[in-house]
Amino acid sequence: MNPDAPRDNVRGGAWLLADMALNIWALGIVKALGLGYPVAQIVFLRAGIGLVLLLPWILRNRHSFALVPDLPLQVLRVGLSAATLTASYFAIARVPLALFTTMNFTRPLVVMVLAALLLRERVTGGQWLAAIVAMLGVLIAIDPDGTTLGPGLMALALVVLTGSGAVIVTRRLRATPTIVLMTFYTVGLGLCTLPFALWSWQPIPSDHLVPLLAIGVFAQSAQACFLRAHFNGDAGVLSVLGYMSLPLSTAAGYFAFGETPTLRFMAGATLVVLAAASLTVSRRPRAMMRIR
Repeated sequence: MNPDAPRDNVRGGAWLLADMALNIWALGIVKALGLGYPVAQIVFLRAGIGLVLLLPWILRNRHSFALVPDLPLQVLRVGLSAATLTASYFAIARVPLALFTTMNFTRPLVVMVLAALLLRERVTGGQWLAAIVAMLGVLIAIDPDGTTLGPGLMALALVVLTGSGAVIVTRRLRATPTIVLMTFYTVGLGLCTLPFALWSWQPIPSDHLVPLLAIGVFAQSAQACFLRAHFNGDAGVLSVLGYMSLPLSTAAGYFAFGETPTLRFMAGATLVVLAAASLTVSRRPRAMMRIR
C-alpha cells in the first residue's frame, strides 16, 4: 500500500462498517455456541484459522521478522491479549451484545487513565470528567435488578482492563511492523490456550464445525478491514463512525437473541458514548491495533 495515497473517507468508512459487521458476526457465533464449548477451545480455533489466513502475508514479509525489538514487551502484549480475548468470549456468551459493546466503549478512557499513570501523559480536567461520566454511565446501564451481574460482567470488566493494558503496551511498540504484531498476537493466542484447549476439549458436531471455524475467518478478516479503513480514511472521521457499532450490536442482539434494551440501559449507554466521543473531539486520535 502506498502511504502517500490520498485519503478517501467514503472508502475508509465502508471498510470500517465491514469491520464492524464481521466482528458482530463472529461475536454472534460465540454467543450462540459459546456456552457449549470451553472458551479456550474457541480461542484456540480462532487463533489457528487466523494463522492460516496470515501465512501468505507472513511469507511475503518474512524479512520483517529478522529483528524483533522489545521481546519482553511483545510477550507481555501477547499475555494481555490472550486474557482479553478469552475473557471477551466468556463474557459475550453471558451478557447482552449491547452491554458488551457499551462496556468496550470505556476502553479509550481506561487507556487514557493508564497512560497518565504509566506513561506520564498529560490528561486535562475535561478528560478526567469524561472518564467519571463514562463510569457513571456504566453503573446506570447495568440492570438494577442484578440480572446482568455475575461472572459474565466480571469477565467484561477484565476485558476492559487487560485490553486497555494491551493498548498501552502496543503504544510502546509503535516501531514494530504491523505484520509482526499481528503474527505475535495470533501465534501467542494459540500457544497460551493450547494446553487448556487440549485439557477441556469437547467433540465438535459436524453442524457446528463450520460456524466455529467461521469465528476465526470473520475475526481475522475484520482485522484486515480495520487496517484498510485506517489506510483509506481520516482517523477523526473513523473514530466517530466507530460509535455505529452500538446500534448495530443492539439490533443484532434484538433480532438474533431477543435482547430488548431498557430505557435505563439506553440512558447509561448514551452517557458512555458521549464521554468517549468527547475524547475524540478533545484530542487527535491515533490509529491503534485493537485487541480482539
